[in-house]
Amino acid sequence: MYRILVCDDEKDIVSAIRIYLMSEGYEVIEAYDGQQAVDIAGAGKADLVLMDIMMPVMDGITAMVRIREKTNIPIILLTAKSQDTDKVLGLNVGADDYITKPFNPVELIARVRASLRRYMNLGGSNSGHSQDEEEDLSAVYRIGNIELDDRTKIVRINDQEIMLTRTEYDILRLFVTNPGTVFSPREIYKRVWEEELIGSDNTVAVHIRHLREKIETDPANPRHLKVVWGRGYKMEK
Repeated sequence: MYRILVCDDEKDIVSAIRIYLMSEGYEVIEAYDGQQAVDIAGAGKADLVLMDIMMPVMDGITAMVRIREKTNIPIILLTAKSQDTDKVLGLNVGADDYITKPFNPVELIARVRASLRRYMNLGGSNSGHSQDEEEDLSAVYRIGNIELDDRTKIVRINDQEIMLTRTEYDILRLFVTNPGTVFSPREIYKRVWEEELIGSDNTVAVHIRHLREKIETDPANPRHLKVVWGRGYKMEK
């Protein structure tokens, strides 16, 4: 049974999320400020964190940075629609995803399930792979000045290692293993999050933007990861 840490200073929101998650078989741990979340997650008591940004004692962004110093478990931020800057900052410093309040319970469960699955598939547990999957995971992919080593999960640009979030890595891997193929935002979401996209595709766009900032010399005029207007994105061969 996976343990989900839910952190929000509004107890009604924590209570509602607890009901949704428990109905799906998850164990729920409650916290009401960022410091409590850091203490619980840092002690290895949670498999995933759902955390509000605006909280007393310690805000969600600061708490996430502290948690990232101790563990790489998935972190999903709970944000208000007016917190666009915080969403971007959160994704840039280590959040795996975000959900905008008021949220759809179906979307919440889908995001939690997808984040846990991806985490476990990347080594969060001994989930087991087929022989073909193991062979695929041993590959090193190179496109231009980009090198992605799927054995070590290391990405290099001009032979210099760069730091990507788990989601950014998964998106880049999708593109470098399928050069020239155009993927719509919904296709990207389905392949990376392993769930059908529910609601807006802004999540994909934000991750693509941050990925470009890390792999492109000029993100405004990308050489590798390009938009195909009206269709989606592709990696130039």
